[in-house]
Amino acid sequence: MSPDLRLTFVVESGTDVRLVDGLKKHFILDLICRRIPRGFPVNWAPNPETKIVIGPAGRLSFATFLGWSLATRAYSPDLVLVQGYAAAALVVNVLAKVRGSFPVMLVCSPVEAYYQCRRAAGDSTTPFRLRELLGLRILARLNAALGQQYVVLSRSLADVVSDHGASGPIDIVPLYGVDVHRFTPSHESKMALRARLRLPMTGSVVFFSSRIAPEKDADTVLHAIGELNKSGRKVWLVNRSGGHESFLSRAHTLGVGAHVVTGGPVHPRLELPPFYQAADVCVQASREEGLGFSPLEALACGTPVIATAVGGLRETIIDGQTGWSYPRGDPARLASALAEVLDSPQEAARRTRAGRQMVLECFEEGKVFSDFERVMRAVVSSRTSGRRPEAGNHTSRSEPDP
Repeated sequence: MSPDLRLTFVVESGTDVRLVDGLKKHFILDLICRRIPRGFPVNWAPNPETKIVIGPAGRLSFATFLGWSLATRAYSPDLVLVQGYAAAALVVNVLAKVRGSFPVMLVCSPVEAYYQCRRAAGDSTTPFRLRELLGLRILARLNAALGQQYVVLSRSLADVVSDHGASGPIDIVPLYGVDVHRFTPSHESKMALRARLRLPMTGSVVFFSSRIAPEKDADTVLHAIGELNKSGRKVWLVNRSGGHESFLSRAHTLGVGAHVVTGGPVHPRLELPPFYQAADVCVQASREEGLGFSPLEALACGTPVIATAVGGLRETIIDGQTGWSYPRGDPARLASALAEVLDSPQEAARRTRAGRQMVLECFEEGKVFSDFERVMRAVVSSRTSGRRPEAGNHTSRSEPDP
């Protein structure tokens, strides 16, 4: 059945092509995006039929542009889905109050917590400024007061927006889900995959699939890899993401550059799965995390996962059940967990099977987007009936049990 709901997706800080293409299958979609300096509003080219309008790079300039675009456009969308709870969301929520409509805020990350990771990282390229953190907190609370509907990726994020003072419905839908037909165990051997991907053919391969950013804590992974190699193990760390040059430079600074294999980002749907399949273990080292899709993709591929016990990761990577967890910022504990995974293939296989089953049941992309469409239709129904959506926290069927 062809989509019949018109949805405008407002993107303030960049988004993933898998989310955009998934929305395109379920809605008549158009995007209004802020221009990302030295980056892209969508990380890879989306469906060519998707209409995208690019606004100014400055956040205040973009907010002004957004307000003008929504107020003067020739048609009114059934839904406006706005990313996050910053300046763009405030414009959308204020305009909705004037027009009597119900916008939806899509929250994929704990913005203030991510920002505070800049202070812990001490990176001059992403400086921490107290006034900016205060600004984010003010915007969060203004949007909570004005907003009428949230969609969040995890229970952890539901708690975040509840703490802001949200009183309207909070639906948990883990967009964009996992394409379990592409992210699946390979019929090729690991050695054949490594040869094809030009990865090391000896030793163990650890895949660190995160982008390089303060909240992803690459240093802890690099230190752990260093500890393992000093102990006599031969362990390689593979990363394919934006910022890989700075990652390799940091690896050399820490004395582990010889054990790192890195390169530019690969297509997240077409080229990424073989890297999971070729690895012995995948690590997600985040200091903070809204949900974390890399561990879910790894599990879908049959690859064991180690993740920090933070945010949404605590809901999916359960130590002893679906993977291994460790305290954030603790390279010794991470190194110990890596050694345990590599030395316990049967236990690793048991936890990974359980994790893959969780992904199939709770995070399969078709199910996730169908759940999201169901939530959006309920929003439209409440608007057309003149009834505000029921207040309180709602749980999507895509959310896993604790």
